[in-house]
Amino acid sequence: EAQLVESGGGSVQPGGSLRLSCEVSGFDFRDLAVGWFRQAPGEGRQGVSFISNGDGSTTYSDAVRGRFTVSSDKAKHTVYLQMNSLKREETAVYYCAARRWQGTLSTLMYNYWGQGTKVTVSS
Repeated sequence: EAQLVESGGGSVQPGGSLRLSCEVSGFDFRDLAVGWFRQAPGEGRQGVSFISNGDGSTTYSDAVRGRFTVSSDKAKHTVYLQMNSLKREETAVYYCAARRWQGTLSTLMYNYWGQGTKVTVSS
């Protein structure tokens, strides 16, 4: 089974930036799609972005498109989520997840999940 470990969360002011990392082990990294999800207090877990390592394709939710960038370092088996111009309402626990081949923003389609990393956007 794949194991995923997120890091990079923290506290930033509105308009600030953070880069999250998701290190993947126990699976052929090249065959994985890795997604980013977030869960704000009192809300359900929502898809943010994903990258399919097979073809390098990326997808973003409407809420983050133009501000967030997902990328993959194959040598390090790590996927990154660069988050710019963060908004207060984007305070959430951010999770990475993996499934084979094709990515999706649906939480139900992922087999492996990290433990989450907290992002707080406040003044």
